[in-house]
Amino acid sequence: MRSTPSRLSRGLKVFAALLAVALYAAALPTLAQGLVEGKNYVRLKNPVPVETGNKIEVIEFFSYGCPHCADLEPIVEGWLKTLPGDVQFRRVPVLFQPAWERLAKVYYTLEALGVEPKLTPDVFSAIHKQGINLSNESTFFDWAAKQGIDRKKVEEMYNSFGINGKYNRAKAQARTYEIQSVPTVIIDGKFVTASDKVGGHAQLPGAMNALIDKARAERKQH
Repeated sequence: MRSTPSRLSRGLKVFAALLAVALYAAALPTLAQGLVEGKNYVRLKNPVPVETGNKIEVIEFFSYGCPHCADLEPIVEGWLKTLPGDVQFRRVPVLFQPAWERLAKVYYTLEALGVEPKLTPDVFSAIHKQGINLSNESTFFDWAAKQGIDRKKVEEMYNSFGINGKYNRAKAQARTYEIQSVPTVIIDGKFVTASDKVGGHAQLPGAMNALIDKARAERKQH
């Protein structure tokens, strides 16, 4: 029998995530001074052009099927509320296994329908807390309908040429950045970091902000 987390356990996880969001700003000065290249982050030898123009680009390579990404999600949500105006965040799903390939299409379908920001936390919850197999197409269509989205529209979008195009582009981007694990964060096409490089999920927002500051300073030099 598959075990499920108790209400107390879930409550403690939520509390821990909220506490991490509240405290990361306090850790920023230390992180900004203490990030070590080669240890806490890697500078790409060949920077990749960003898609955000004058804005600093932050990419999270992730998968709805990744439990570490699910644990990080509440922290990312909190960090996004503090995003500076000159920074743009986007996600790119990875396709390490067949189930994750289908979940990438789930992500792009929700994005195309304009409900991704609202429903991404619910997708993570459905998969990792409720045990719903959203990598199954029919299950996903039924689940989306329960969220108030027209099932036919979801199915049509999921199978559309546009979604397949985004799916193929995600594959190409993961190859370009040589993504080996998730969640992995890319700052401005040149800095690569992850939770396990900076001490854990709670420390990642501060590290991202420090690298954003670094990217901003380097842009001013050119």
